[in-house]
Amino acid sequence: MSKMTLEEKVGQMTNLTLSAITEPSDDPLKVDPVKLREVIVKHNIGSIQNVVKHAYGIEEWHKLINEIQKVSLTETRLKIPFLYCIDAVHGTNFTLNSTLFPHNLGLAATRNPELVKLCAEITAKEVRASGIRYNFSPVLDVGRQPLWPRFPETFGEDVLLTKTMGVASVKGYEGKSLNDFTSVASCMKHFVGYSVPANGKDRAAAYIPEINLREYFLPPFKAAVDAGAHTLMVNSGEVNGTPVHASKFLLTDVLRNELNYKGIVISDWEDIKKLNERHRVAENHKEAVYLSVNAGIDMCIVPFDFSFYNDLIALVKEGRIKEERINESVKRILDLKFDLGIFERPYVEKEAAKNFALPEYKQTALTAARESITLLKNSDQVLPLKKDKKVLIVGPNANSLTALNGAWSYTWQGRKAEYFPKTEFTLLEAMKKKTGDANVTYKKDFKEITSDVKPDYIIVTLGEDAYAETPGNTKTLELPSEDLEGIRNLVKMYPNIPLIYILTEGRPRLIREVEPLAKGVLLAYWPGSEGGNAIADVLYGDYNPSGKLPFTYPRYSGELMTYDHKWLDEAVEIVEPEYKYFYEFEPQYPFGYGLSYTSFTLSNLKLSSNQLTGDSKIKVSVDVKNTGQRSGQEVVELYSRDQFASVTPSVKRLRGFKKVELQTGELKTVDFEISREDLAFVGTDMKWRTEPGAFDLMIGDLKVVLNYKGN
Repeated sequence: MSKMTLEEKVGQMTNLTLSAITEPSDDPLKVDPVKLREVIVKHNIGSIQNVVKHAYGIEEWHKLINEIQKVSLTETRLKIPFLYCIDAVHGTNFTLNSTLFPHNLGLAATRNPELVKLCAEITAKEVRASGIRYNFSPVLDVGRQPLWPRFPETFGEDVLLTKTMGVASVKGYEGKSLNDFTSVASCMKHFVGYSVPANGKDRAAAYIPEINLREYFLPPFKAAVDAGAHTLMVNSGEVNGTPVHASKFLLTDVLRNELNYKGIVISDWEDIKKLNERHRVAENHKEAVYLSVNAGIDMCIVPFDFSFYNDLIALVKEGRIKEERINESVKRILDLKFDLGIFERPYVEKEAAKNFALPEYKQTALTAARESITLLKNSDQVLPLKKDKKVLIVGPNANSLTALNGAWSYTWQGRKAEYFPKTEFTLLEAMKKKTGDANVTYKKDFKEITSDVKPDYIIVTLGEDAYAETPGNTKTLELPSEDLEGIRNLVKMYPNIPLIYILTEGRPRLIREVEPLAKGVLLAYWPGSEGGNAIADVLYGDYNPSGKLPFTYPRYSGELMTYDHKWLDEAVEIVEPEYKYFYEFEPQYPFGYGLSYTSFTLSNLKLSSNQLTGDSKIKVSVDVKNTGQRSGQEVVELYSRDQFASVTPSVKRLRGFKKVELQTGELKTVDFEISREDLAFVGTDMKWRTEPGAFDLMIGDLKVVLNYKGN
């Protein structure tokens, strides 16, 4: 670094998008040699990201990256290799014929951290095989606002669930060493508070009391920092009136000094410009650069021009930003490049390229999709279906790959099915593969259904097609009125035929008005490449569902509450001449809910001691037994409730979860450990504390009392 000029250092801090070096037409993709040298040689740019419009084949990626790298290594003064970055958020979604997994929301439903880690490991292998070594994933925002269009990228509404799955992802991406052919640098997103905009829109303002920020939103980042995550991306919005890209309190005082984070802080797309253009906290772009670098930004996704580069150089030359501050960021960036082995092996690695599209990846994608699927209703055991029965399936999502894969699937919005692998099955195709064409009748629209169709069962596909980020903003979670009307007409036409809903969606669409009309409800989230096969497996009983809701499924648009809410007063309904009292939290389905084709019973909940003191730990155990007619997996979840505290406690908080597989009649004992840290909360002094007193520990309907005595 001592050999570098100021311009070379600032170039390393500048990240541009691919279109900055390519010709206007992207079919086929072609690098513009003049633009390339303008970027790499003249402006010393150290990293490039993204695609132009759509995913590329692996050979195209190799050609592109080697072409850029050759210029970096042969035509620049110091021959510092450049770094390519990509968003691979549910698989290697910008390389054609890659493996796509369920989005994080679905992975959280599996309650299987080892499976989440395996999905991340495979993603890392395919990203690195593409020649890319830096992945903008995972999202660690806690999903507590279901209107938010990035809700499907979260691991749901619970802090422990997000921490656990987030750390599993980081470890899966980064492996034992970033220098391995199977690893990529991970990126914790989006620090911090991005997921709870007050209006539910993307990149919008959030108002989060500091006590809540520390209790609910910082812990996943702290856990990922402790797990060794190398990079972090910043929240595009603002928290309590301050854009996070300009918040020295959050990016330096909290992130660096409190969480002890040592890695790179990268901006999100154009967000330093937005300090001037949108947030209005900087009177021009140069002031925006000053605010953001002073706050703690190391690398800026500009992404189209040299405005950040030029203004930062000017600020240093004017003495407003010290070169020592620039050196801090450049050291972090160069350290990452060394860690990734780019100085040793700058070109596409042949050993890494061998890890693309291996056969076992498909099985993992199928397992992940199967384990994510959540059975929400199964009246009269309508499911599983028999394969010799006639099924009418209705709705465009039944024959759609985009509705199965969702956002970030070969294109940013995920809505161009022509880029999907030809080997991938829609739900309709997967069902026909199981039962034969004659047993499945498909109608895209309710209006196409005629009375000559004589089904034994009717399946209606509901939910959402793919969307990503701001284009996914919505004004309502209600289902379209035409869907509700179509279902009602369908029931009139076939009053005695069992109705089943399959929901493929990135956030909960409200089914309150038509839920009573259905016998069965399956939530598939956005299940990825093998989603069609996985749903068909569950529908026909070739797989026993085990998914559990990672969020509270709301019944009403005016009651978007999380399971760990504070105590509520009873609501009052006037029923003359008396009053009727009822509890006003009434979700469609609660957090942690999910049915199986078998049954389980819980018993014998006990503690190794009912007294907890100091740094000791107590063991919580419970027996779980499969009392049904087939083998299955059950998730055992441990919750706590502080009976009294100096800050109003939540009605309950998740403290542990384990997934067990049981054969018919089999019983297993599931153990958890509880320490005082597991029962801690943030006090009014903004510090974590565990206060002496009684705690209820709950698994299912069972409850025991634990007394914490203090030190």
